[in-house]
Amino acid sequence: MAAIHSAIFDLDGTLIDSLPGIGWSIQAALSACGMAAGPFDLKPLIGPPIRAILAAVSGVGDAPALDRLERAFRSSYDSDGWRKTLLQPGAGQALEELRSRGIALWLVTNKPRLATGMILRELGLETFFRETVCRDSRTPPFASKAEMLLHLLDRRNLEPHRCLMIGDTLEDAQAASQARLRCALVPHGYGAGLDAPLPAGCFLLRGWSGLLDSWEVIGEPT
Repeated sequence: MAAIHSAIFDLDGTLIDSLPGIGWSIQAALSACGMAAGPFDLKPLIGPPIRAILAAVSGVGDAPALDRLERAFRSSYDSDGWRKTLLQPGAGQALEELRSRGIALWLVTNKPRLATGMILRELGLETFFRETVCRDSRTPPFASKAEMLLHLLDRRNLEPHRCLMIGDTLEDAQAASQARLRCALVPHGYGAGLDAPLPAGCFLLRGWSGLLDSWEVIGEPT
């Protein structure tokens, strides 16, 4: 097994807790569109693009109504909601440690570029990553996280067997599998069903310490 030289991180749930801001702006969007803002559990919904989350929370299926909801959400989130984002405990130290070991760090996220950039700067994460790939980093937008990963690997000439994807959901594991990457999932994120069989080459960590303590096993040739 070849040594791993690059770690490709997911953002929401993995490095940051975006639930407070997303929930706040969903409530604001529902209210702005005259829809009932009842209680909902966002945690199992986080990961896919916000349009899918809004559809699940509101029960709205027609495109014009979802367009209005999405515009209202963006207006709220891009002005105030993103400021409620929290750094996951230990995330900054984990990034610092991996960088000090000479590991190249990359970021792939479904979050739009505008909000991603503001959050990374606010939380002091921006300088860790050699590149950040967002759903709207190109036109037309990427169709999936797997497509984003494949684009990054190809354009940066990264060898899949020398990269590790670090995420928190089955979507991350499946995207990594499609890109032929090994994948480590953190337990503190938004993923559900992680006790089910995971794709080959994917495993569940016990936390940041599990990643750092076992990096020589994960990241070095055997």
